[in-house]
Amino acid sequence: MARITITRDPFVDMSRAWPERGDWAASWVDHPQRPLDEPSVVVFRLKFEVNRPGTARLHVSADNRYYLLLDGQPLGRGPHRGDPLHWPFDSYEVELGAGRHTLVALSWWMADIAPYAQMTVRPGFLLAAEGDWHPLLSTGAAAWEAALVPGVEFTTEYTGFATGARIHIDGRAFPWGWEHGEVEDFRPVTTIVQGMAAGVKNEIPPYWLLTPTTLPAMMEQERQVGRVRYLVEADDPYPVRSARHLAEEAARWDEMLAGRGAVTIPPHTTRTAVIDLQDYYCAYPLLVTSGGAGGSVHLRWAEALYEAPQGHHKGNRGEIEGKYFRGAGDRFTLDGGRRRRYRPLWWQAGRYVEVTVTTKQEPVTIEALKLLETRYPLEMESRFSCSDERLGRVIPIALRGLQMCAHETYMDCPYYEQLMYVGDTRLEVLATYAITGDDRLPRKAIAVFDASRRLSGFTQSRFPSRITQIIPPFSLWWVGMVYDYWLWRDDESFVQAMMPGVRAVMEAFRSLVGAEGLMAAPNGWNYTDWVPGWSRGIPPDADLGISSILNLQFALVLGQKAEMEEAFGETDLAHRDREMARSITDAVLQHFWQEDRGLIADNMAGDSFSEHAQCLALLGGLLPEDIRCRVAEGLLTAPDLARTTIYFTHYLFETYYLLGRGDKIIERLGLWFDLEANGFKTTLEEPEPSRSDCHGWGAHPLHHYFASLLGIRPAAAGFRRVRIAPRLGPLQWIEGTMPHPRGEISAGLRREGERLAARLVLPAGVSGTFAWQGQQRELQPGVNEFTI
Repeated sequence: MARITITRDPFVDMSRAWPERGDWAASWVDHPQRPLDEPSVVVFRLKFEVNRPGTARLHVSADNRYYLLLDGQPLGRGPHRGDPLHWPFDSYEVELGAGRHTLVALSWWMADIAPYAQMTVRPGFLLAAEGDWHPLLSTGAAAWEAALVPGVEFTTEYTGFATGARIHIDGRAFPWGWEHGEVEDFRPVTTIVQGMAAGVKNEIPPYWLLTPTTLPAMMEQERQVGRVRYLVEADDPYPVRSARHLAEEAARWDEMLAGRGAVTIPPHTTRTAVIDLQDYYCAYPLLVTSGGAGGSVHLRWAEALYEAPQGHHKGNRGEIEGKYFRGAGDRFTLDGGRRRRYRPLWWQAGRYVEVTVTTKQEPVTIEALKLLETRYPLEMESRFSCSDERLGRVIPIALRGLQMCAHETYMDCPYYEQLMYVGDTRLEVLATYAITGDDRLPRKAIAVFDASRRLSGFTQSRFPSRITQIIPPFSLWWVGMVYDYWLWRDDESFVQAMMPGVRAVMEAFRSLVGAEGLMAAPNGWNYTDWVPGWSRGIPPDADLGISSILNLQFALVLGQKAEMEEAFGETDLAHRDREMARSITDAVLQHFWQEDRGLIADNMAGDSFSEHAQCLALLGGLLPEDIRCRVAEGLLTAPDLARTTIYFTHYLFETYYLLGRGDKIIERLGLWFDLEANGFKTTLEEPEPSRSDCHGWGAHPLHHYFASLLGIRPAAAGFRRVRIAPRLGPLQWIEGTMPHPRGEISAGLRREGERLAARLVLPAGVSGTFAWQGQQRELQPGVNEFTI
């Protein structure tokens, strides 16, 4: 039994008449009495008999989700999140022996309390078997049945803003044995509609258009981790007071967590345990209990404990004394059965787990509390080391933050939102390019945002999302994502397929340019950075006025688009873009340049200045040389500029790279250097007090270690040529190996007095240049070794 990845819809037959060529033989089905206005859980079951053993290829989807088993053994979960016009289906190859079998799918639909990232049409389930297996196995053809699952309630207690409802499982009503189809009151399914292929089907009713899942199965790895930091018998356990900690009993809990025993809670007792997982996890918790009829166990998750009952102040993330636990989670009511296995439908996230056990007349034994860690199988294939050990200590924290924000899509954060935002994702993708050759998740992200575009031309700020939001600057950064992919990965046909969307976005911004030659702020949330003093992250005059920052970002991205247009032979479009970029830049200097300060103001009043405006102006590359020098000097020395925070510091680092200032990159990495000492396991969202302790955009130093400090960057589309221009700053030596579309690039650099010894290894067929302090060397494929 194996999950497989396919690249085309197996049921599309272009030889058929146009209204039919996108039709599947299988149909979507559902329980005949399932409510369409409230959440529900359904078990679908098919009992069948195989006369001759063979391999069946199955394609499966559901709305919202499914968990599929064959003869009680898991096959997989899905579908990956998408939108109704691009609804993913998963594919499996299953060995079926002769004899009787049972397929079971647990499927749930959360209505209007689903996560924001969970789009929907209506509840339903689909399984389509290829070839001769179709009449035996497919929904709409075979004798599938469905039963509503009792004992599961979706709860809307605090859920972390956008991550959807949690669940309460009442073991007294829950159908134990559902994995084998042992549920009461099965009914024959009702048919909803035929399956339909996205991009092919015509005459389309308002249902799902199916597309193959492009990603591998998510990693699922069992973990037995954690230790109890605080255990009390109290109805009001907080703030944490170590004097109340039941240390001897906590030791038994630790043994249970390690898989070496069990814990029994007496009747009429409440226990609250705070478990430190000692790392950040995204995981399905598994609670195994015996006895305890009528009692309950509440599992809540938190990234850290708080210094007060309200607010975001958390202090050192590894410390709990005097703090309060605030979190979200799931609740289980016990039926008293032996070795009952309680697990939520969706994974949870965080470092700390609070377990509150309440017993009634019976004691309860906790046999096990395990985690099934889940995420995209993203691993670091690259290697990096240097003379400053602080940089190395950041890597596991940044990597873990990136991994925890990589699932079926990238995510801004796994705890609060689980949404893929363009601005976050661009940085996560650049970090991904630096550490692995696997670009399937970046490709999906780029394509998904293209699919999110509105008639206005703007992409949605986050997608998939059932709540529409527009952050216009993120639409520009989506064009930047396409540009990055064009440079860092050799896949020209994919980039060309994105160009109509790129042009639509840029025309939307072009339409806002007025008589003064400047772009008026687009309608929407013009978020740029979490700068203190900027309302909701919006720069001065970037809501309803004219902002230099938005205009300079537009000019920068026009230049990137022009490079791609020229490469694809669209020289007129490239010329048009460059003319507009020049015109915008000139207008910015006319209206925002402050001669006395040598800086570009954020607003026309000339009373607000930021690193952001200076960075975008420099990165655009269109400033006159004298002004460029003054802006660079002001960026480096002006004491009163609004400073970039974690997110926009990526663009600050890009600017420091352009200016040759590796020393400034390392200086501004101070926040990252402090993470370990402050107890962080992942990168945070913003400077303290930070809402989120795990934000993938904070992993962008992984990109800059290779692209800025080592200086390894594409010198041509598809990384077909390389330019290595290191920015060592105070570093005495630096070494790294990173993935390349044709293999790996390795660089080792060491100062020898006033000279630099270099050993550089390029993949076969890749040449380039090495630049250092005004000198250049041509690089050939293979080993290049020299002192310069």
